[in-house]
Amino acid sequence: MAGGHLMEKKTIVFIIMDGLGDRTSDRMKGRTPLEAAYTPNMDHMARNGIAGMIYPVKQGLVCGSDTSHLSLLGYDPLKVYTGRGPFEAMGLGMDVMAGDIAFRANYATRKGKTIADRRAGRIDESTEPLSRAISIGIDGIKFDVSSGVEHRAALVMHGHGLSSDVSDTDPHENGKEVHIPTPKNESAAITSSILEKYLEKSRIILDEHQMNQKRIADGKLPANELLLRGAGKAPDLEQFQEKYSMKGSYIIGIPMIRGLAKMIGMNEIPVKGMTGSHNTNYNGKLVAASENIGKTDFILMNIKAPDAAAHDRNPEKKLEAMERIDAAMENILGREDECLVILTGDHSTSSVSGEHTGDPVPVVFYTAGQRKLGATGFNENHCSKTGFSMESGNVMNYSMQLVDRLEKYGA
Repeated sequence: MAGGHLMEKKTIVFIIMDGLGDRTSDRMKGRTPLEAAYTPNMDHMARNGIAGMIYPVKQGLVCGSDTSHLSLLGYDPLKVYTGRGPFEAMGLGMDVMAGDIAFRANYATRKGKTIADRRAGRIDESTEPLSRAISIGIDGIKFDVSSGVEHRAALVMHGHGLSSDVSDTDPHENGKEVHIPTPKNESAAITSSILEKYLEKSRIILDEHQMNQKRIADGKLPANELLLRGAGKAPDLEQFQEKYSMKGSYIIGIPMIRGLAKMIGMNEIPVKGMTGSHNTNYNGKLVAASENIGKTDFILMNIKAPDAAAHDRNPEKKLEAMERIDAAMENILGREDECLVILTGDHSTSSVSGEHTGDPVPVVFYTAGQRKLGATGFNENHCSKTGFSMESGNVMNYSMQLVDRLEKYGA
């Protein structure tokens, strides 16, 4: 795939609103939150662009954010996905190389063998001193731990011959015993054995650590267990610039998706006032995108708020998030001569059930000089009526041909 000189082609601004799609509910008077929201800017793009629906990965599949983002970026998750852990770890700034094993982790409170609190009382201080203390080597394998927000953390195993086919140690409920890591097949036996040794050593370190001793003295729950889940082997993904002949940049708060962007070699665009994975600085993100149009070939943006609201089963909050995002879109309206804007979601999240669904999500491709396949507005109802649909794995090629960045297939 070939791209021209940076300034000769339009910048692609790919805005992914996490959990965008939804289902109708009585609280929305028989509409989805997006259908009920006032979104004049996104509606304008839908009316004047190519609007339709996207099926994440393939029709009927219930996807996570990791697999759906991979697909939207043109990496087939059915071939390359190995688990969420590596993306979480890279999102926390950890070095993750192809073949490393990474886990999502929680600092928890253990009493005996039982987990008293999976989040150690919602820790309100940095656990980085604990993470540094349990970043050690066992049997030639280096274990690195990095802390996230509150109780969250990630663990990376560096070494040769490691397997991700080991079970979670997280029981996923308070009041249950911590699980022993067990191999899912014979090839993972050595990995699970070394991991068990590591966890035994880390418990001693955490129990004796001065931070936990102080927490106990202050009447707080100690963070004396590192619960692991979602083991994954870091995939060897083709770099974005090699794959598409485009310089890629990202504006992302959520660690997992930020980790994916870093893994494929994208560069971060800083945002003023951006404070973490659930920040709501919509305007700042769109300002940063606008300021970088023409300076980079491709900008990937993730906005987490719609998904978070749906998981809370709060359609009103999801509606409010959509309206605030729409207001921020004014920062890139009027730039259609310089860029292609793609608006879509990674998957649908029902604000009724609080879970991801396999429903398609709206999409619009908006730029100057393109054919119009306009919908009346940007939502599930209007975009589905255009009859235009695709699977998420086709989005990159479709967008690149709109801005003349795709080589001809055939003679």
